[in-house]
Order: sequence, then C-alpha cells, then structure tokens
Amino acid sequence: MSTESAAADLRDIGFAEALGERYLSYALSTIVARSLPDVRDGLKPVHRRLLYAMRQLRLDPKSGYKKSARVVGDVIGKFHPHGDVAVYEALVRLAQDFAQRYPLIDGQGNFGNLDGDGAAAMRYTESRLTEVAEELLAQIDENSVDFRPTYDGESAEPIVLPARFPNLLANGAAGIAVGMATSIPPHNIVELCDALQNLLRRPRATTTEDLVELIPGPDFPTGGVLVEPRASVIEAYKTGRGSFRLRARWETEDLGRGAYQVIVTEIPYQVQKSRLIERMALLLEEKKLPLLADVRDESTETVRLVLEPKSRNVEASLLMESLFRATELEVRIPLNLNVLDAQSVPRVMDLKEALQSWLDHRQVVLQRCTQFRLDEIARRTEILRGQMIVYIHLDEVIKLIREYDDAKERMMKKWKLSDNQAEAILNMRLRALRRLEEIEIKKELGALTAEEKEKKALLKDEKLQWNAIGEEIKALRKQFGPATLLGKRRTEIGEAPADVEVPVEAFVEREPVTVICSAKGWIRAARGHGLNLGEVKYKEGDEARFAVESFTTEKLLVFASNGRFYTLDIGKLPGGRGHGEPVRLMIDLDNEHDLVALLPYKAGAKLLLAASDGRGFVVPADEVVAQTRNGKQALNLGEGASAVVCAPAEGDTVAVAGDNHKLLVFPLSEMPEMARGRGVILQRYHDGGLADAKVFTLAEGLTWKSGERERREMDLANWQGARASAGRIAPRGFPQSNKFA
Repeated sequence: MSTESAAADLRDIGFAEALGERYLSYALSTIVARSLPDVRDGLKPVHRRLLYAMRQLRLDPKSGYKKSARVVGDVIGKFHPHGDVAVYEALVRLAQDFAQRYPLIDGQGNFGNLDGDGAAAMRYTESRLTEVAEELLAQIDENSVDFRPTYDGESAEPIVLPARFPNLLANGAAGIAVGMATSIPPHNIVELCDALQNLLRRPRATTTEDLVELIPGPDFPTGGVLVEPRASVIEAYKTGRGSFRLRARWETEDLGRGAYQVIVTEIPYQVQKSRLIERMALLLEEKKLPLLADVRDESTETVRLVLEPKSRNVEASLLMESLFRATELEVRIPLNLNVLDAQSVPRVMDLKEALQSWLDHRQVVLQRCTQFRLDEIARRTEILRGQMIVYIHLDEVIKLIREYDDAKERMMKKWKLSDNQAEAILNMRLRALRRLEEIEIKKELGALTAEEKEKKALLKDEKLQWNAIGEEIKALRKQFGPATLLGKRRTEIGEAPADVEVPVEAFVEREPVTVICSAKGWIRAARGHGLNLGEVKYKEGDEARFAVESFTTEKLLVFASNGRFYTLDIGKLPGGRGHGEPVRLMIDLDNEHDLVALLPYKAGAKLLLAASDGRGFVVPADEVVAQTRNGKQALNLGEGASAVVCAPAEGDTVAVAGDNHKLLVFPLSEMPEMARGRGVILQRYHDGGLADAKVFTLAEGLTWKSGERERREMDLANWQGARASAGRIAPRGFPQSNKFA
C-alpha cells in the first residue's frame, strides 16, 4: 500500500469513541462466541465444534475410541483457533459423569474425579460420542440447520445443532461473559419431556406452576437433597433468576450400645470431596465443630464420608444441621437463565420461554428436514419416470443408443426428457432392463408419490408438525426413561427444613474471654477472665476504654451514641494476641458517632438507656438484639442530643448525675419500660445535660469510683426526689467527671 493511500484511510476519532467501539466488539465476541449457550442446543461454540469434529471422525457410540489428542487437533485445526488446553478441558468436562447429568462424550481413561483431581494428558485418554450427543447431531445432513465458513474458509461448520435432545435444561450451563453471566443447573430428561408434552397440549394455558408440578427442581449428577421451598422454586423459574438450596444425602449407621456414626453418601453438585474434608478438618482443629469428633473418607467408587459425633447423646439431626451451616455439605446453586435466543440476542428467559424456544427450534428443523426430503423425492421421482420410458420404448431407446452418437439429445427431444433423466437412462445397466426391475420401479414410484403427498400435508398443517414433534419427545422419553440408569432421578426433592435452633456451642467451644475495646475502637477477645489489664498493649496513640468478661458462645451488645444497638458474636472476634480489628468494620457505624457501652447479652435482662438531654427509659435486652450490620434503633434522640448511658437495670433505684454536678435519686418504678422511643425526663437542667446514670439497690447504697478506690454513700435522703427534678449538688468526693465509673 502506498503512503498516499494509507494516509487517505486515516481519520480523526476521539479516544473515548475508539475505545468504546473496540470494547463493544470484544464484549459481543465474548458473549456470542464464547460464554453464553444457545437456547436451541444448549451449547457454546467450543462444545458444538467438539461434537461436530468427532462426528466427522465417525466416533459414534458403536465405533471404537480415538485418542483425545486427535480430536483436539482436529477441532483446533479445522474449527476452533484457540489453545489446546482450553479445548481439552471442554472435552473433559463433557465426559465427566459427575459434572454432566447426561455426558456428551464417552471417555476411556482418567478423566478426573470428585476429589478435584485433573484428567490425564490428552495423549493418554480416548473418547467417542454418546447416544445423547448422537441425538444432538441427528439430521444434521438433512439441511436442518445453517452452516457458516470456518475461520480459515476451507470448510463449513454448523451455526447450531438440530438438537433432538433438550440439552440446555438437561445438562445446564455456566459461563461469565462481559457484563453478564449464565448459570443453569441440570434437570431430569423424563420430567423435561413431560413438561414439553404438556406445553404442546396447552401452549397458552400452561403456567410456571403447572411446569413445576412436572419439573419440581434441578436433578444433579451427584444427587443430594433439594430443600428449597416450593414457592421459591416457582419464583426462580418464573423470573429466570434465583437459587436452589442443595444438601448432602446422609444416613445414620448404628454401632450398638447407643453409639452411631453418620454416613454421607452423596455430596452437593460441584463440591470437591477433598476440599470439603480439608475444610471440615480445619474447623475441627479450630474447635468450631465441637459436636463432631472426627471425619474420615472411606470412599471407593461411591461416596462414603464417615462423621463421628462427639458424644452418643448428640442428636444426628443437630450434628448435621451444624455441619450444613458451617461447611459445603449445604450449598446454594444459582439459576440465571441468561442465554442466546434464536436471533443470537442475549436475554434472561423463564422456564416456559426456554422450553418453548426448544420446541420452536424443533419445528424449524422438522420443516427444513421435510423440505429436504421432498427435494430428494422430486429428484428420485424425476429419474424413475425417465427410466420408465426405457421399458415403454425399449427397442427405440436401444436403437438410438446403438446408431447415434447424439443419442442423449435425441431422447431428450423425442420424449421431452430432462438432462438428469436422459443421463440416468444412459447409465442404466443391461440387467436393469429385466421385467422385474420395471415392476420394482413402479412400486418405488408409487411409494415415493404417497410419501410426497404425506410430506406436503405435513408442511401445510402446523398441527401435524406439533404431533410429529410430540412423537419425537415420546420416543426420547422412552429411550431415556425412568427405568434407565440415565433417566432415573438422582436428586431427592425434600421438604424445606424448619428453622432448627442450633446452639452457638455447635460452632464455637465455650471458653472464657475478656473483650477489650480501645478508645479508637479496636476490638479483640483475649482468653481468660481476671486479666491484668495494665499489661494489655495498644497501638501508638491509643488507650484502654472497655473490658468485658464473657464467653465465646455469648453475644456482645454494642450501644452507640446514635441510639442504635449492634450485635456481635464474641466467638468471631479476633484473638487477643494482636491489636484486634476496628469495630467499625464489623458494624455500620458512621464516623460522627462513637461507642457508648459494650455489655454481654443476657436473655431476660433489662437495660437503662439515657440521652444527653436527660430523657431515657428501660428496655428489655431481648428487644435490642440486632440481626444485621445496620443495627437496631432503640433510643430516639432529640435535636442536638446523643446517647450517653446504657447500663444494666438491676436494682430498685435510679441515680442520675448531670454536667452541673447535681445528683438525683428516684425509684426505678417511675421509669417506663419501652422497646423504642425518646423516653421520659429523668433530670431537669438549667445548663448542660445528663452526664451519667445507673441503677442500684437502695439498701446497699450508691457506689462510685474515686481514683482507684470505690466510695459508697448509704445516706441518700438529701438527693432523693421525684423523677424529673433538678436534684442537689453531689456529695463530697463524687468525681468531677460526674461519672459513676
């Protein structure tokens, strides 16, 4: 190319526009040509090319195996210009009976296992197609689908397979594209056939609920128990998005004298057995599975995980519930029915749309195959009718052939034959001139005429087409029926489990700890009670603030100046060897608010809450336990006020100290008990606000900290009054900070 022509091709374009065009091209290529399956055959391009290449190699189920390296070489060389590792990995997955519900490739050799071990190198393994793959490829030579040139233009490849097998839902798919992903679990072919038949009978009246009656949920190759509530299953299939809760299948084995062990016979789909056992062993070592004594893998070709309970008194259901919550013995399988439709447009379909799309594809395939057969009949009929001329005018035909060099043209002119008919007559053998052959031709011609009439009627009548498709589905159901190894449902449809209350001890061993929180909010849990807090080290510039003795199985209530309660599991707090972690990473607390109090949760206990404006109330501790990071609002604050007090309401009397150094003592009975609100006025102030408050027993006197000493005042008559009074100046020795502790 000359410099002038190259310069003429240059054009100015903005960087953002150029980048956008190129990224869009890349994204579309990834979506269409790599990551999302086609709704019609359920395959991605690499899988489609693998099956087509193996068909060209004649690796049908009845033939012998060929080296996988040969298959991979053909796929790369003819259809798929990518790395051999990626192609072989795709081949291996199609052959794994624990990854594919209905394997498309029959592998011989080491193709990996449930433990996560990889397959042997492709030079060591052999493969061929399965019966399911044959169903996907059936009729491909009958002009049933469109072809396109391969990447080098030397041959052609199918854009989609005829797919007489509903592969998308039967085998499922997973993939991540640019800006979108797909995740479709496998389903049972017998149930799919029943649903398709129902859809054929009542295309408009069939609802998602009707389909779920026939397809109650996915059917995974590794079995397990599906425990998703029916309403959630219906919603997932109705929207095309959702998830399914899948558990391992287990049973108890009696060891005599009241002892038992749990045997896991099936693990959830796509969970590596070795990784599952490693995870359980790690949790055992960390003492987070105290109900479990030991786990052993006694698997052979079948799964057998032995779980030994810590004690024979532990209920098996409680043991398993704790393991389901802590390990991959229970998983959630996502559903994202994001596929390419018949126009190669990516979109999320619901269950009915996916099934109907496959039926529509089969109708197109049926019409094209019928037209292909009609064209074949027309060609054959034309030749047969030409050959009948020979028998009617046998002597004349022989004479023309013997006497003239242009016999073909003379026959065409004399009997108005086409070129194909004349050529067929000239190619006839002498033995075909027998009377018997004439009879056979007449029979064949009659049969073809009848078939042609039938095919034309089929093309014109849509009802006949759907009947034919229904017969195909019926034959498919018979071939892979519930009595066959492939057709039998493997995943049990179980009841959604009730919310079993598993004690925290099922996850964390009960140990005494001291929760330490610094002034800057770094929290940790040091082992033991009665620690020498003076020896606790903090980050530079930080200092001690809270120290609460509790146990690893308890919950910690955190009260903040915004009037909200937050709840932390003490067993999940970082250990005491380091400086801990910022508590703000564990709860959603803004930087403008601070911690007010940390105290262990006690069921049935009551707490005194108070704000800086002097208002407060008593709240049951059971009402303030939060379930989320966002916490739970308890004390509503007035303008400019902040929460300053959260103390146990244990006693019969309330003592309130203001910033003005005045003290007021009144009966606890004057305090309302509420779950949430602003409360009532505890003490009135001319200037300042409430500094501290506590509940105590009047007969035991009021105590406060004065330096390292504890002071006690028994005679409180001067400070006793009605709630909402101003109070009197605190007794001599009361801290200038106006704090009781």
